Amino acid sequence: MNSHEVDYEVFGDDMQIVEVELDPGETVIAEAGAMNYMEEGITFEAKMGDGSEPQQGFVQKMISAAGRSLTGESIFMTHFTNEGFGKRRVAFAAPYPGKIIPLDLAEIGGSMTCQKDAFLCAALGTKVSIAFQKRLGAGFFGGEGFILQKLVGDGKAFVHAGGTVIKKELRGETLRVDTGCLVAFTEGIEYNIERAGSLKSMFFGGEGLFLATLKGHGTVLLQSLPFSRLADRVIQHAPAAGGSNKGEGSVLGGLGNLFGD
Repeated sequence: MNSHEVDYEVFGDDMQIVEVELDPGETVIAEAGAMNYMEEGITFEAKMGDGSEPQQGFVQKMISAAGRSLTGESIFMTHFTNEGFGKRRVAFAAPYPGKIIPLDLAEIGGSMTCQKDAFLCAALGTKVSIAFQKRLGAGFFGGEGFILQKLVGDGKAFVHAGGTVIKKELRGETLRVDTGCLVAFTEGIEYNIERAGSLKSMFFGGEGLFLATLKGHGTVLLQSLPFSRLADRVIQHAPAAGGSNKGEGSVLGGLGNLFGD
């Protein structure tokens, strides 16, 4: 595929940022709104598509854009190009705490399947497409639905995960995980779902109704804090519209919530 060969550096711990260094003429593509800052000489343009197929016609671009809309992302991607004379840097970050994971697609077989909101940015030449789950069970109950993102190419790509990232190497065994904790997996991994134990465990165990199962030979990336779990906790502790949360950490505050103001 001959993706652009970009250099990079990751800064930070829990709120990471990746700074991508571009030689003159090099381009990096990113999700809309992911850019933090860029140096003089870098220009950007919103385009319908990832630019991996320059000869792609309008109809094909529309089909690709429709697929991106199914993942909940913008139909446009932003292309950042160094049009200056020396090396220039542009930086990207995700909107919630976590880790940025650099992927060298050439070293992992040329492709990686990831959750639909994990992709952050990549070197031009990387194809960002959708991957449909073929199994109905995985589609309806797998947490990621029928649609995952697939990154294909031979260059650098960067994905984001919440909390701490764990890398698991499978050699034929089966790994069961919470459906929201799956970040990405390589070719050779079969993804499915199974019921989370008995009916009592499913409804009262607090681990959800189903677990994701990953089996085969390859690499699996997991996250400790899915954004959906973080959002649920925030919503639970948010005051009602027009209300207040006085004495939040006290017993009186809790009683006040029971009886109102």
